[in-house]
Amino acid sequence: MDMEEKVEKIQRFLSVCDELVTGSYMNAEGKISEALKYIACCRELTNLFAAVTEGYDYPAAKRAYLRPRAGTGPAGRVGAYLPAERQDVLAFVFCLFVEIDAGTVHLNDLLLRYFYVDGSYTASYAVFAGRMIKPFRDIVRECFPEAGKRGQAALQRRQREEALASFAQSLPVERSRVMGRALLEEEKTAGEEIFTELAAAAARRDVMEVRALLAGYRYFLRYIGAESEESAALFALAQRM
Repeated sequence: MDMEEKVEKIQRFLSVCDELVTGSYMNAEGKISEALKYIACCRELTNLFAAVTEGYDYPAAKRAYLRPRAGTGPAGRVGAYLPAERQDVLAFVFCLFVEIDAGTVHLNDLLLRYFYVDGSYTASYAVFAGRMIKPFRDIVRECFPEAGKRGQAALQRRQREEALASFAQSLPVERSRVMGRALLEEEKTAGEEIFTELAAAAARRDVMEVRALLAGYRYFLRYIGAESEESAALFALAQRM
């Protein structure tokens, strides 16, 4: 899996976590199942949760961090806590997700038993999402900075650089293909000028000029009847720069 695909899968997982944090308890069970599926199909996420759950005593953690208590007031029966260690937070919430997905734990029961707020599933779920899912999501996001805004921007810059380098390498091949045709003298002159300017613009990393020159080159190809898969690939590279 290349970097782009890896980042995309992690971002999809984090997006589902965002929906869990801000969404409704009515959709939560489905979103939890969706989050687990993204973990299963992403090697980096699978490795992360395999590492944090290795040797983890989840039954003991449940006894320690899920403690219903009696009381009055809007949050009188909220008795759920997270571990202090970041890796234990990941392990605990992941295992809780697995139980909910498997049906071993029913979300409605969980909310009323440990996150009770005025008998409201909506309010109780908001506490659950804020107290459990949000910290879990934030830790995963910090584990993969390349999936954040800065990391994504860096990835996009790298992809543009790679496309520009590939474009520059493809130009001589395209030139040989086109200029090797039986052309009129004025067509040869025009073609040579276009390729010279394209090479110079690519060397200067002037993407705007490259694209402007390619607009003229497209009409040149149509005029001489030389459009091909190779030229289409060249234009595609320019769109990625």
